[in-house]
Amino acid sequence: MYQRVVLDNGVQILTEDIPHVRSLALGVWVDVGSRDEPEELAGVSHFIEHLLFKGTGKRTARQIAEALDAVGGQLNAFTTKEFTCFYARVMDEYFDLALDVLADMIFNPLFKPEDIDRERNVIVEEIKMYEDTPDELVHDVFANTIWQGHSLGRPIIGNAEIIGGLSREQILAYFQENYRPGNFLVALAGNIDHQQAVEKIQKVFRDANGQASRREQSRPVPQHLVTCRQKETEQIHLCLGAPGLPLDHGQIYVFQIINTILGGGLSSRLFQEIRENRGLVYSIYSYHSSYRDTGLFCVYAGLSKNNVAPVMELVFNEIRNIQQNGITDEELRRAKDQMKGNLFLSLENVSTRMSRLAKSQLYLGKVVPPEEVVEKINQVTAEQIREFARTVLVPETFAIASVGPWDDCAALHQAAGRAM
Repeated sequence: MYQRVVLDNGVQILTEDIPHVRSLALGVWVDVGSRDEPEELAGVSHFIEHLLFKGTGKRTARQIAEALDAVGGQLNAFTTKEFTCFYARVMDEYFDLALDVLADMIFNPLFKPEDIDRERNVIVEEIKMYEDTPDELVHDVFANTIWQGHSLGRPIIGNAEIIGGLSREQILAYFQENYRPGNFLVALAGNIDHQQAVEKIQKVFRDANGQASRREQSRPVPQHLVTCRQKETEQIHLCLGAPGLPLDHGQIYVFQIINTILGGGLSSRLFQEIRENRGLVYSIYSYHSSYRDTGLFCVYAGLSKNNVAPVMELVFNEIRNIQQNGITDEELRRAKDQMKGNLFLSLENVSTRMSRLAKSQLYLGKVVPPEEVVEKINQVTAEQIREFARTVLVPETFAIASVGPWDDCAALHQAAGRAM
């Protein structure tokens, strides 16, 4: 199902032929993200993502926007901490158009000074909008708390001061350093013929030169800290958590099942106990994010100030309950079925399949078939979960961050100490 080709200049091409659909998803992945940025350029990867839509030597910004809209397609991009992706979803007959638009954006951006200044203002407004969304902002505050001083802890979007000071020369130099063939991975999933697709992609990408940019990444050292961001909101937005696992770790599925049982849905322990049984929150959930050499486990809750202490205590109680008493056979079965169901339902979307191809190759150096994932999920035992929770999810090592009307961080620190 999956086929991979590496061009002479280092461009990787991954395809998955899905003959029963009429659409395809094409993504050009650049192996660079906010983690790779020096502090003085924080946010430049996301800035470049915006600028590549602002016009090329062949198309204006409006023509880029209209090209795929005109055929019912979609064109978009996103930046993460470790890579950037430009992607299109179209009917299979418009593959050539999608490829031409994406390649034009990546190889021929103009970076006009007036476009840079205009988009600079757009990003500053985006930052302000983000600041006005505390239930999203708190996750960046939490990452910066647990990974203080490391690039993984910085927000992908950057901050207004640095974005406001970036020059065209700095942006262009960073683009030229990182947007090289050796950093490109082209992923394609849908109704395509592998050989024909490779030939067309090769024609577009073969003349580009440049090896992969050199990565000098250090693994972040987790900090056991408490951070309070004062903000006039109706609720306290709270995150607490610990370091997680990289995607290639042997116990990644053990951790993912723990996360599912704790806060991965409406049937999870945290949701049922803290919201349904006690009515202390409206929203509570947990998640686990993986990176190349580490991960992040976090519990989020939106709640009133007077509920912070009891909710933290309940969260830690549920973690200790798993450590001491383990989980039931029914919980284990339900969590496994939930994870497998989520996996196979997601594979009905060609964009998700394209994304899965690329992320698997970038993080693991190979594409892992869904059947292999299912097999590893099925192998997880209740005893593995109990032992893992004992050694990794230690409340005394958790970091805590809050955003909201809390002006006494010492009191949060004390409340956390009592809850632990």
